[in-house]
Amino acid sequence: MPDMPDVAETTDKVGTGSTGAYAEQYRRSLDDPDGFWLEAARAVDWTRRPTRALDDSAAPLYRWFPDGELNTAHNALDRHVDAGRGEQDALLWDSPVTGSKRRYTYRELRDEVATFAGALRGLGVGKGDRVVLYLPMVPEAVIAMLACARLGAVHSVVFGGFAPRELATRVDDARPKVVVTASCGIEPTRVVEYVPIVRRALADTTHRPDHVVVLQRDTKHAELRDGELDWTTLVASARPVDPVPVAATDPLYILYTSGTTGRPKGVVRDTGGHAVALTWSMANIYDIGPGDVWWTASDVGWVVGHSYIVYAPLLVGATSVLYEGKPVGTPDAGAFWRVVSEYGVRALFTAPTAIRAIKRVDPDGAEMARYDLSRFRTLFLAGERTDPQTYHWAAERLGVPVVDHWWQTETGWAIAANPRGLEPLPPKPGSVTVPMPGWDVRVLDQSGKERPSGQEGAIAVRLPLPPGALPTLWGDDDRYIEAYLSRYEGYYLTGDSGYLDPDGYLFVMGRTDDVINVAGHRLSTGAIEAVLAAHPAVAECAVIGVHDALKGQLPRGFVVLKAGADITEEKLREELVAAVRAEIGPVAAFRDVAVVDALPKTRSGKVLRKTMRALADGRDEPVPSTIEDPEVLDRLKAVLRPKR
Repeated sequence: MPDMPDVAETTDKVGTGSTGAYAEQYRRSLDDPDGFWLEAARAVDWTRRPTRALDDSAAPLYRWFPDGELNTAHNALDRHVDAGRGEQDALLWDSPVTGSKRRYTYRELRDEVATFAGALRGLGVGKGDRVVLYLPMVPEAVIAMLACARLGAVHSVVFGGFAPRELATRVDDARPKVVVTASCGIEPTRVVEYVPIVRRALADTTHRPDHVVVLQRDTKHAELRDGELDWTTLVASARPVDPVPVAATDPLYILYTSGTTGRPKGVVRDTGGHAVALTWSMANIYDIGPGDVWWTASDVGWVVGHSYIVYAPLLVGATSVLYEGKPVGTPDAGAFWRVVSEYGVRALFTAPTAIRAIKRVDPDGAEMARYDLSRFRTLFLAGERTDPQTYHWAAERLGVPVVDHWWQTETGWAIAANPRGLEPLPPKPGSVTVPMPGWDVRVLDQSGKERPSGQEGAIAVRLPLPPGALPTLWGDDDRYIEAYLSRYEGYYLTGDSGYLDPDGYLFVMGRTDDVINVAGHRLSTGAIEAVLAAHPAVAECAVIGVHDALKGQLPRGFVVLKAGADITEEKLREELVAAVRAEIGPVAAFRDVAVVDALPKTRSGKVLRKTMRALADGRDEPVPSTIEDPEVLDRLKAVLRPKR
């Protein structure tokens, strides 16, 4: 068993730059988790208030608020209407791909949710039943999610446009009573028909849902078959239903991790811990409260969309923007700033790749300058490492704090962040700032011993994980333990590498498999990427390790140029190789860099480094179903394949 320092040792190291509210709350969350989280739970409405926070009787399968009972949809909608704020905007839908906009007050959204919940009940959906949602970024996606929560049913959102095989595996795992879909999804350059995809998926499943509900979109209608029900017709005859109380430990949703092969891993989110953690995070991390306009530029198919498009902003009575578009191309690189200006957005949460895409097309910020951003206060980034160059570009042009923070599908909310609402801390470019309350973050070596400050290792979290994190995987406790808890006894393994500096600031450098071994020297590809990204002609980049007979591995770089960059590929290569040699050292043996038109990414913005590594080493790696544009990877294959 690895050495296990006590809580006092850890809290003395974390956030040492702060002696104020953050440090006090962080220490209390580890010293007295019951007291800390029961106090946080007061911000939530309960039908039966919990008397204790942590249940460790089945460790390492921890549960939070075991004797509590509540309903998430009530907390997100009804209580705000009951408090007299029913006419406040709850949801603002903006769809540049269709030219449509729609507003919902809290009262209107509650009524829509209650009615669709009644429609689902009429189809036999009740407490504990599953519903799979395969929908685009439309208000009905939010309505369907909250309707399931209202009934105590468990929803599983599958990203609209996923291939039939991927949808089929999720249907077989969740075994839903109903599948809810739309006639189509709309991309900037094409219309994706969803109903044929759903039909092909269900033809391959062993489990058959009782019903398929189809939302007809104006862009493309679907001809329905027997067993397929029209959303509008179904709702017209439905009666609204009241919220159904559920145990705090009951599941709210299942979200399948991206890039899985074979049987997918269904991350479970429990109801009580989820509501408490997200409510705490909105006030203390994001500094957002009732009436504030908040925009998460993500998708409801991802955890970011679940947590911070739908649930968290509505739990605290904020106004949430739902956007069906892209950062560039719908119609231009000013799309984000138009939305921020038009709705008076106070804070935006998006992926670094979105900002890099904007920077690439509009490096001087000319499009940004066209809009009034005076009400904008903070830019939050997560999903990929934010390189210092992107951080500085955004901070300088926006003139507001840029907050990089770090979390995962499994964790549901930030492991590390800058707590803007609790105590804003001095930022450090390249760092995700400090661990949040409940997250006992350690950096371990291969034997499980803690690494000294400044030295990179595997980032792990000492158990128990705080409320809001996954309690298990759907239907498979053993797989949960084997996948996440078995590497280091007593710890959750994040799969990321990084280090803590002497001030307790956390630097996340990338996945642990993004550490390469060059002639016995372990190097972080994230560190090399930071050097490449600093070049004024580079918009974004990726570095992978490829097999080398002499040195074991060598780094290969791929860079995308900024629009209008005036430099030859040969000159750029010389300058980048020299920069890596100067910043990292000759030991990196960095000589191979190629200019490409784009990097292959998932729809959430993560670069497909694992797939790129496999191709470079001559292996056939399954292409993740979450890929944004398969053609980008196809164009790269000629560059990536090893030379014979």
